[in-house]
Amino acid sequence: MLRLAGLIWRGDAGRLAEIKRQPSGDVLDRVGHFGTTDEPVARFSLDPTGGSLLARLVEAPQLRDRIEQGGLVGYVIIALGMVALLVALERLLRLSLIGAKVNAQRRQIDNPDDNNPLGRVLFAYHQNRGVDAETLEMKLGEAILKELPSLNRFLTFLKIIAVAAPLLGLLGTVTGMINTFQAITLFGTGDPKTMAGGISQALVTTVLGLCVAIPTVFLHSICATRAKGVIHLLQEQSAGLIAQYMERNKGQG
Repeated sequence: MLRLAGLIWRGDAGRLAEIKRQPSGDVLDRVGHFGTTDEPVARFSLDPTGGSLLARLVEAPQLRDRIEQGGLVGYVIIALGMVALLVALERLLRLSLIGAKVNAQRRQIDNPDDNNPLGRVLFAYHQNRGVDAETLEMKLGEAILKELPSLNRFLTFLKIIAVAAPLLGLLGTVTGMINTFQAITLFGTGDPKTMAGGISQALVTTVLGLCVAIPTVFLHSICATRAKGVIHLLQEQSAGLIAQYMERNKGQG
């Protein structure tokens, strides 16, 4: 079985040696295609410098390297982003199911079911049909208020993550700049590599904070909009029931 690898010419040893890290898959795929093709002409990647350019190419940091450059603050931001994503997905799924049940209950007003918010509001209406209109309005308002915690659950948490993520990115930026200035104080500016770690942390944490905050803001907006839609429907149905109740009582009076 042929093993493909990026090679560099070692002039001192007079032989080819494998570079410490292989290039991207498309380069190796092109080499593999060249070794197996029967075509008279095929594309092939060749470094005219004997592997020096290829060695510089593979030294470019990959995604994993970028994440590691963020340090502890970067890992905290990523963890918050994953938690926010899971919470948002749970809320979207939950609110979608609640919305579907409420819409189904809306088509069956006379047959309330307590497995959805509108059904519980209808139960409160049927249990207080003998009271005056003002008392009924207060009872229905109380029933709607009881549904708010479950509908708005974790939305504040998503908002907090959306605000905290860029602040953590700013914290990483300040920390990275402090490390950079300390390196300059100790070693001067003669060797850029002594400052690279702090600058990388300063930039990477800012990017990570924004990459977490921006999607979280959109997810929070979507979840909040769906929750408000259900609440608005409950208030609309409650107002309609109260108006119908008042008209019925006026007709009987």
